[in-house]
Amino acid sequence: MASRTWLITGVSSGFGRELTEQLLGRGDRVVGTVRDTAKVADLAGEYPGAFRPEVLDVTDTAAVRDVVDRAFADLGRIEVIVSNAGYGLFGAAEELTDAQVDHIIATNLTGSIQLIRAALPHLRVQGGGRIVQISSYGGQVAFPGNSMYHATKWGIEGFCEAVAAEVAPFGIGVTIVEPGGARTQFRYGSAQVADLMPEYDGNPAHAFSAMLDPANGLAPGDPARMAARIIDSVDAEPAPLRLVLGSQALDSTIATLRRRIDGLEAQRDLAGSTDFPPGE
Repeated sequence: MASRTWLITGVSSGFGRELTEQLLGRGDRVVGTVRDTAKVADLAGEYPGAFRPEVLDVTDTAAVRDVVDRAFADLGRIEVIVSNAGYGLFGAAEELTDAQVDHIIATNLTGSIQLIRAALPHLRVQGGGRIVQISSYGGQVAFPGNSMYHATKWGIEGFCEAVAAEVAPFGIGVTIVEPGGARTQFRYGSAQVADLMPEYDGNPAHAFSAMLDPANGLAPGDPARMAARIIDSVDAEPAPLRLVLGSQALDSTIATLRRRIDGLEAQRDLAGSTDFPPGE
């Protein structure tokens, strides 16, 4: 298999780090964005010709465009864009501050949108490529205490599904990756928690606290295996629109979608009652 060049955001930990290590180990090139290059100094030292670290805060749209434009200009061709940078925010909607709401939208949603928009002209001109958006099964399933995280993931999934249809004629594939719980820093290190209110003690909105405590059992997902399946997906033609990783994630997603369909089917008469009668 010919080597590829990848641009991946958020490679200091989690899936971004795991993807980068596996790709470099097999001989691919990676442009990896971080906020602190010290966290990837080991990769830069071990793979000086293959790993290119870039400092980037994805909430800075101008910087996103600059990094993407320079990477394509310097490397000539980048086959895969992985929009991975993001984080979790836990707490009831009422417990979140305005700043927390604004920042998670700017990072998880707007940052991903602008990364993809910056890459599209280059992918179109070069005649194709692949966009991989790291979402979550939380992009289709919602839990209390995760409202803003779900808002960003449901939002980016709608964006990507529309864009996939727009760019398919140019040979650009789009895949939305929906992992379940995994043993990464996303869950056990980088997750942010609101200033919790006692009024919500015992409320389903605080059930996440048990999930975030490793003493209650670790997540079932293996980040290394998940990263390997993401890499494999780039070889699939046509590009899979969604890639669910983890048996629990798949079961939960299917059950949720079935309940949603049942609820919609029950409204068939109600929905039809708002149409003009035939012939009018």
